[in-house]
Amino acid sequence: MSYATIAGDRIRYEVHGDGAPVVFLHGFPLSGRLWRHCIEPLRKRRRLIIPDVRGLGESDGHAFATMSRYADDVADLLNVLGETEPVVVVGLSMGGYIAFEFMRRHADRVRGLVLADTRANADPPQKAEERRQQAARVLAEGTRVVVDTMMPALFGPAASESLKEEWRGIMNASPPEGVAAALKAMADRPDSTPTLATIRVPTLVIVGDQDTLTPPEVSRAMHQALPDSTLVIVPGSGHMLPVEKPEEFNHHLAAFLDRLRQSD
Repeated sequence: MSYATIAGDRIRYEVHGDGAPVVFLHGFPLSGRLWRHCIEPLRKRRRLIIPDVRGLGESDGHAFATMSRYADDVADLLNVLGETEPVVVVGLSMGGYIAFEFMRRHADRVRGLVLADTRANADPPQKAEERRQQAARVLAEGTRVVVDTMMPALFGPAASESLKEEWRGIMNASPPEGVAAALKAMADRPDSTPTLATIRVPTLVIVGDQDTLTPPEVSRAMHQALPDSTLVIVPGSGHMLPVEKPEEFNHHLAAFLDRLRQSD
């Protein structure tokens, strides 16, 4: 693992392999460990760039952040790494929100998109207010407030208790300030639905069929609005697709990346 200082904070990241670059953006309140099963299958043909989002995992952060700041962190990290080639951006859940913002701000740096278990629409007002209230509780009581609330909905019914407990520990390790900042950033994020029609790069939309946080019908609607997309619904998985069904996720991701390479 390595660290880069970006906008005054240390951002933790990993780089594996060589080849065309792929950036992986995890969800909330997760860490880059979400992508651990992707490394060995892909590193021989791709350069995998896996950061911990600002304020989550082992990256520094403060009690304020925006989707714009998260997206610019990705661009700044690519600059630090000397990466000038357009990248494939893989985003799960909040990572998808960041991917949309990255497309709006840095479209010339994107070769393709993978939207995993995410959504384009903004929070309705009631949901946004719930996030802001939860952010205040996290600052007062700790990260466990949000972890305890989210855990029942994160995984599909077949996920093992050991996997759930492992991720409970990973999420609880994120600092309250960064977790609160992410909650407020998600509450304030723009509606990316109009952005879908402007995305001209090939896009893979992939979701677990048992995901209750971003259900398959949400992914299907994004797929229908995107000019050049493929939809995959993976049986037997909830919201945490890359760790619940890693072989299936990697199969579809590798196939998508191979199609991109063949079209270059």
